[in-house]
Amino acid sequence: MSTPFYRIIDQEQAIFKHAFENKLPLLLKGPTGTGKSRFVEFMADSLDKKLYTVACHEETSATDLIGRYIIKGSETVWIDGPMTRAVKEGAILYLDEVAEARPDIIVALHSLTDHRRSLFIDKTGETIKAEDSFMLVATYNPGYQKGFKELKPSTRQRFISLSFNYPGKKVESEIVVGETGVDEVIANQLISIGKKIRNLTELGLAETVSTRLLVDAAILIKSGLPKRLSCNVAIAEPLTDDEDTLEALKDLISLSI
Repeated sequence: MSTPFYRIIDQEQAIFKHAFENKLPLLLKGPTGTGKSRFVEFMADSLDKKLYTVACHEETSATDLIGRYIIKGSETVWIDGPMTRAVKEGAILYLDEVAEARPDIIVALHSLTDHRRSLFIDKTGETIKAEDSFMLVATYNPGYQKGFKELKPSTRQRFISLSFNYPGKKVESEIVVGETGVDEVIANQLISIGKKIRNLTELGLAETVSTRLLVDAAILIKSGLPKRLSCNVAIAEPLTDDEDTLEALKDLISLSI
């Protein structure tokens, strides 16, 4: 499997490595589509570590992560969940959008994020000590979660934290080119569209255009879809369902590419 593409922007690689070496859990904060998940994949690959990824949502329970008993033939057998497997194997456990998870998951994390580095399985009565190479990484979108589901300060303080944001024009262009192979002229046009939309605070978008959406537009353009149509379906449409806002975004795109 090829190494995931990731453009290092600042000291994030060094911070991740030091967190890993010192057995510290890491929280990545930032808006959607700023490369948090890709960074985790990149670092797991560079450290040659197995990665268990869990996309957290309001239905994700501790049982989903820790494990459960199942009926197999005439027997009842225990099946480890991804958290338990990561702890036992010394892998990286990545909880994407951890604030979306149910409270019982946050409680289960407590003993893994302090000096104990252990996991208690209440259904079996077993306490598992994490392997030395086990690492817990979680992501959190403060802007989206504000006033909705925020991480408690007591939970946040169990992690060291690293902020992600939209990169500068040059770096973002390099990312779009590196991910898709489009030429630099098209990449710069897409970056310009992204910058203009991010500055239009009066549109009241729940979330603004991410680097991910710009990459998606570039992929469509590279495959032969017309540029404006690619931008409309990959950038404008995912951002809003409001007809007036959508029209404004499409007008901006028409004037920019």
